[in-house]
Amino acid sequence: MEFPTTRGRLTPNRPLNDLTWLRVGGPADALFQPADLDDLKDFLKSLSPEIAVFPMGVGSNLIVRDGGIRAVVIRMGRGFNDVTIEGNRVTAGVAALDSIVARKAAAAGVDLTFLRTIPGAIGGAVRMNAGCYGSYVADHFVSAQAITRAGEEVTLKADDLNFQYRQTDLPEGWVITQATFEGPTGDPEELEARMEAQLAKRDETQPTKDRTAGSTFRNPAGFSSTGKADDTHELKAWKVIDDAGMRGATIGGAQMSPKHSNFLVNTGDATAHDLESLGEEVRKKVFQNSQIELVWEIMRVGEPAQD
Repeated sequence: MEFPTTRGRLTPNRPLNDLTWLRVGGPADALFQPADLDDLKDFLKSLSPEIAVFPMGVGSNLIVRDGGIRAVVIRMGRGFNDVTIEGNRVTAGVAALDSIVARKAAAAGVDLTFLRTIPGAIGGAVRMNAGCYGSYVADHFVSAQAITRAGEEVTLKADDLNFQYRQTDLPEGWVITQATFEGPTGDPEELEARMEAQLAKRDETQPTKDRTAGSTFRNPAGFSSTGKADDTHELKAWKVIDDAGMRGATIGGAQMSPKHSNFLVNTGDATAHDLESLGEEVRKKVFQNSQIELVWEIMRVGEPAQD
């Protein structure tokens, strides 16, 4: 497989396990870390259309299967993590961590506090319409810049992305480079205090010290077109998992957390197969118990390992 010449770092056959929060995953055909925006454009323009592209953030909501990914994984780093604020609008590079964006916005008196406890970076937050505490990216989104598979830069509005619950219609192979959000005005000290309270609540109720990828399954509920939950009909995934007797369940090195049963944990030596198998067993048991079909919130990509 031939790849274009780049100014960034291109590593063929790169294992991905150390780039995901769950610490599992086989190799990508190549990992590309662009030097800058022009390097990314040139690479995509020159790359054979037959070679798949998979943009990857910090791997916080991802299981890469043990056989790896037959694609070039593009991972943005320095140069793509700037945060600028003008009035109530916050523009963040794709690699900026959600928590950093929330804190910088709060310090400037802009309320994007919902981002504070969301694991991951801005690219993934936009791609998956991330949300917390009743607020979603769709509620604050103004626009995003992206590079198409042909290497062209485009501006995306909300209608282009068609925000839904935990998903968007971003075309295959397109790479988001930055996004702009708008938040209401708030007092910086009050916003900081709210975020501290959110962190304390998260640490009290979730296994934040363990190897997880955030919530494993979506809450089985109805949602508006912007992804906002209809709380009057919402069930909690952890509750139906508990009712099915799967809190603390294990397969190999994978476990449904005893602290919060909607968190899938790598206890130390789990494979991607262990984790995905346990998740599927949970889905099976929940359906048998309550006729509710849980939907994965964690993205699973790649191929199983060859025997």
